[in-house]
Amino acid sequence: MKKKECPSCAMQIDDQSTTCPICSYEFPRQSRWVQWVAILLVLLMLLSLLR
Repeated sequence: MKKKECPSCAMQIDDQSTTCPICSYEFPRQSRWVQWVAILLVLLMLLSLLR
């Protein structure tokens, strides 16, 4: 099982958790399309540097 660290209390919790069970910190949700746009922009910047 993958773990992630809570930025508020530094506890290791399940990677799929949306809220820390210790301090109730709510992890921000990131949309899939935001990730794809970011990847596309990075690829475009790399391609422009190669020219």
